[in-house]
Amino acid sequence: MSANPKRWLRKLGPGVITGAADDDPSGIATYSQAGAQFGFALGWTVVLTLPLMIGIQMISARIGRVTGHGLASNIRRHYPAPVLYAVVALLFVANTINVAADIAAMAESVHLVAGGSAQLYAVGFGAVCLSLEVFMSYRKYVRYLKWLTLALFAYVGVVLSVDVRWGQVLAGIVLPRMELSASALTLVVAIFGTTISPYLFFWQAAQEVEEAAAAAARARRANAASTGRQLRRIELDTIAGMTFSNLIALAIIVSAAATLHPAGITHIETSAQAAEALRPIAGPFAFALFCLGIVGTGMLAVPVLAGSAAYAVAETFRWKHGLDLKPHQARGFYAIVALATAGGVILNFVGIDPIRALVWAAVINGVAAVPIMAVMMFLATDRRVLGKFTVRRWLKLAGWLATATMAAAVAAMLVL
Repeated sequence: MSANPKRWLRKLGPGVITGAADDDPSGIATYSQAGAQFGFALGWTVVLTLPLMIGIQMISARIGRVTGHGLASNIRRHYPAPVLYAVVALLFVANTINVAADIAAMAESVHLVAGGSAQLYAVGFGAVCLSLEVFMSYRKYVRYLKWLTLALFAYVGVVLSVDVRWGQVLAGIVLPRMELSASALTLVVAIFGTTISPYLFFWQAAQEVEEAAAAAARARRANAASTGRQLRRIELDTIAGMTFSNLIALAIIVSAAATLHPAGITHIETSAQAAEALRPIAGPFAFALFCLGIVGTGMLAVPVLAGSAAYAVAETFRWKHGLDLKPHQARGFYAIVALATAGGVILNFVGIDPIRALVWAAVINGVAAVPIMAVMMFLATDRRVLGKFTVRRWLKLAGWLATATMAAAVAAMLVL
């Protein structure tokens, strides 16, 4: 019996890591603002996005596993070059800005707890993330990322350490309601945008390619039966990862709704600001847990952001790529990892408003997500691409529904 949980846990990998990376410090700020401004009223948003998130991430993983190529490579093989270049350029810019915001939040959190220079901490976090991604082997790196997902349980601890009106939480989930105001609509769009992001598609597809290559090296051959088994493993992994991600998002909304909203603190711009506002209301323990979660999820998200950009660029130009390769074997790939990470650190020193930068990152991500998701759906339903493993029934419905939802979110964002 003891072996069963271990065997189940071994099946978890890219899906869980991708889901946890979705709750990055920028996402924490968005969810905190939702709880602080509207209390428990927006709990329904993380429930609504869950099946959409599962569907589109499962499709990206399937494309990577079945074809043996990442999303950028598949787009290059089946669509005009300008489409690929536009998508990858938008992804790189948005990811670099997101890296900057996440590193700034991590540094500010440590500064709140320990004092010292936030800019010095930013340099340190950037160096550590870059070193781990460049010099650690893929197998060790994945184990490291899996352990980092545990940092998100800090937000479960925050919820358990404060007084929560669970009846109101349940009402916010099962009775969707919101103000018909620009601020409420903007926040809903922000939640959708931070939950369903392009970098997650590229990362999970690339990680499934890495997993497939490692499995083929061990077995020396791949066949339809083994692919079918892996697709079932992908379903379990993705469902677990996305459910975990959205439960943590709900925990963050609930913790802010139970503490900041009743105290009249309704304007939160950064995750560090949310932690600082929490300290006098919920006490030092909840404050420390909140800060721990920011640092832990930032350490997880920054490599995913930089890595997804590197996979996309390397696949675009047919460079050697992969976290199992040594730096001298994939110079271009690791150069993009370094450029995205270093660019994020540098942006913390040039006086750019991190909140405005995050707004632009959300706009770019939202605009890029819709065509990327549409292309993914065309790839996933094309027998020339996936053969007998093309998506059908509920997965096709979930994927197109997610695409339509994001298109509506972008339209709302452009109108507001």
